[in-house]
Amino acid sequence: MKQHDESVTIDLDRRERRLYDRLRAAVVPARPGESSGTRDVLFLLPDLTVLLYRLLRDERVPIGGKAIALLGVGYVLSPVDLVPEFALGPIGLVDDLLVVGAALSRVLNYVHPDVVRGHWSGQGDALDAIQRATGWAEQRVRGVVRRVVPPFLRGYLD
Repeated sequence: MKQHDESVTIDLDRRERRLYDRLRAAVVPARPGESSGTRDVLFLLPDLTVLLYRLLRDERVPIGGKAIALLGVGYVLSPVDLVPEFALGPIGLVDDLLVVGAALSRVLNYVHPDVVRGHWSGQGDALDAIQRATGWAEQRVRGVVRRVVPPFLRGYLD
């Protein structure tokens, strides 16, 4: 990830910004003193997908970052999956998490960290959560891709 020294001010459409946050709070309301660990795990994929969508709509994200974000959001919304949810239940969401994580890992190279933090609906520091999820996803995706891609093209993956 690139190092950024300047702070960025974020102006969002309040309606758009709060819709997902209201839905998230209504599904599993937070109680004072309650640990949010399980809730955060359950909402990881939706939080990351909404983050990609918000970055896709942000004019400060360059076209390359938007293209990658579009691919990530498109895969999650697509009825075609490598691991189908209808057959495997929650295990079928792993491929969605892998794709979203890998897409976010790449998009983070295009944007200032404050932009990402401003769009984050999850708990805790956005970049910490994203880096953990994307690191896990990237390791798995890279392993699969390396087995599929011919040896002479593998140098272009890094």
